[in-house]
Amino acid sequence: MDYEIQYGGARASIAGTGATLRAFEVDGVPYLETFAAGARAPLGSGAVLLPWPNRTAGAQWDFHGEKQRLEVTEPARGNASHGLVRHAAWAPVEVAEATVALAVEIIDEPGWPFRFRATITYALDHRGLVVTHGVENLGERTMPFGVGAHPYPRPGRADLETCELTLAATSHLPLDPDKMTPAGPAAPAKLHRKPLRDLVLDDAFGDCAPGQDGLVRHTLAGPDGGVEVWADPVFRWVQVFTPAEFPGRPGRAVAIEPMTCPPDALNSGTDLLRVAPGGSWSASWGITPLGLAL
Repeated sequence: MDYEIQYGGARASIAGTGATLRAFEVDGVPYLETFAAGARAPLGSGAVLLPWPNRTAGAQWDFHGEKQRLEVTEPARGNASHGLVRHAAWAPVEVAEATVALAVEIIDEPGWPFRFRATITYALDHRGLVVTHGVENLGERTMPFGVGAHPYPRPGRADLETCELTLAATSHLPLDPDKMTPAGPAAPAKLHRKPLRDLVLDDAFGDCAPGQDGLVRHTLAGPDGGVEVWADPVFRWVQVFTPAEFPGRPGRAVAIEPMTCPPDALNSGTDLLRVAPGGSWSASWGITPLGLAL
């Protein structure tokens, strides 16, 4: 089922399957690419990426000398992609006018020798949409993990091709174009106010620098509007994907995916988070329309 939340003129829709973010709009203007209720999310749209975002190369990783074999969920590349919760049935924890909280427990998954409970809270307020992830370790071993999200933000009434993309990232991680896994170390880079029409990306960027308010901010802005994807500083990485088209509407789209770690972090260890037995973790990101008072 879908959950609908509202705050003033803002509205968001969340699917119970995968806790997938399906829609976000303000006064009828979309600030997120959407898809039909009950339909399978296209191109990973709105997915929750946990306990790892992006790819794990060869669907294998090592935990204290124990070889772990994950399910191959990207057969063409042989990888395990985007975690374990994308297609799970999440249960409601709280449902209110402007907030919905969902939870799921993961137990006995191939290649994942941990038990954990994941929560996610979607809330609307004066900032727009706020998304808070939680992880609780239900097992007896410290669990490494990463968290990510896969929104396709829209710049309101602005034409996407007239917009400029600004990322808070200061490094770029080269990826093998066939495997979409790291092909070398990260190198300094800055993507600042680049016209989207000049960009074709499915790239990982890191070392996201928070601003004076302590938040990481990525913006997509044009002369007629814009949108911002912000995140807590633990989201040190962002994947940017510019597909040539998004199902259901003409023209291309852009995914701005906040992530706590880079592709294949289960193998590299780069920026992996860890939660001890009985411990918990939480952090937030969100989508804010530019130039609007909610």
